[in-house]
Amino acid sequence: MRRVVITGMGAVSPNGIGRHAFAEAILAGTSGVRRISHFDPSELPVQIAGEVRDFDELAWVEKRERKHVSRVLPLALAAASEALNHAGLDEASLPLEERRRFAVILGSGGGSQEFTEEQYRLFFHKDYRHMSLFCVPTGVMGTFSSDVSIRFGLRGPSQMVTTGCTSSTDAMGYSMRLIQSGRADTVLTGGADAPIALGIMKGFILMKILTDSWNAAPEKGSRPFSADRDGFVLAEGAWMFVLEEYEHARARGAAILAELAGYGSTCEAFHRVRLKECGEEPARAIGLAMQQAGIGAQDVDYVNLHGTSTELNDRIETQALKLALGERAPAVPMSALKSQIGHPQGACGAAGVAATIVAMQRAQIPPTINLETPDPACDLDYVPRAGRKASIEHAVCNCIAFGSKNSALVLRRIA
Repeated sequence: MRRVVITGMGAVSPNGIGRHAFAEAILAGTSGVRRISHFDPSELPVQIAGEVRDFDELAWVEKRERKHVSRVLPLALAAASEALNHAGLDEASLPLEERRRFAVILGSGGGSQEFTEEQYRLFFHKDYRHMSLFCVPTGVMGTFSSDVSIRFGLRGPSQMVTTGCTSSTDAMGYSMRLIQSGRADTVLTGGADAPIALGIMKGFILMKILTDSWNAAPEKGSRPFSADRDGFVLAEGAWMFVLEEYEHARARGAAILAELAGYGSTCEAFHRVRLKECGEEPARAIGLAMQQAGIGAQDVDYVNLHGTSTELNDRIETQALKLALGERAPAVPMSALKSQIGHPQGACGAAGVAATIVAMQRAQIPPTINLETPDPACDLDYVPRAGRKASIEHAVCNCIAFGSKNSALVLRRIA
């Protein structure tokens, strides 16, 4: 089986634009959650989100084109461009045959959903002249990956994976399989989501899964595993990677950030939004990823958790890690990036991979902030409040999604 490595990374995050700013922010435990500025949230009981502030969309999309695309596209293009540059790839100079074996496999929970919401608003207000003539193709999920392929001239498979919160984890898993099977040598992959819009917010509020307790102190709103948590914080962002076949990367002298060594995915087939209390299927997804990577519980040095800050998810994810790692679970340091950035929906798995790469390279685990009084049912080592020095050879990145879906990746450090 061909080995798959990560050679480039890009990040556009609520707490830092660019991989360097992102790395410094997560290691320092800097929150990117603030009062919503995309629209006036005064009418809502939830007024905070993980927004990417000071991001210049027009640096990535021409002004005349901006009305025809979702915010998710410039976010993705910025992260993808950084990942390609970090990998030392000039896509414009690649021979045609290499571009034909260069795939784009992206994950997104909502894609252009906020764009479609705006088109409906214009339609129902009969403001037809301001509607986009591309309201249909832009609103179709598959066009998102096509726009990225077009921008960089990449002619391999261009596909979207949309499986809720596991979208970008699954996209990376499918990308790994594409390279392992020999159908591609290089893949631009990762996730992006931009769900901070009035209608989307109202939908989540109806479900009663967003926190409404921290409007006056937004940076404290995302509180995974804390006894006083009462819901997650919606967020946006993009985290992108270049994956390559190992020998392909070595032949061109690329610096390797990590090996993508294992992927596992399961479905509980239980409920549209709830999880089974037992945690068996999330644990099995982790076990499948570890099995493919050829490691056991004794080899896991760090777990990047899904950690949404909802009572059900945090408790059951804790149980799943106990099942997956057995008696070693209490000794393995784990942390929840969402405590710092909120929940960027289908992009969250890619965000967790980016955080794990930072942890591996810096030998420092980012903290789970806002964990002041742990829930007694959440009793593992979540690296609360401040980061911790640690050497990481193998790490698990875990994700859980609506629809009973569970996916996990294993990363291996290559010296």
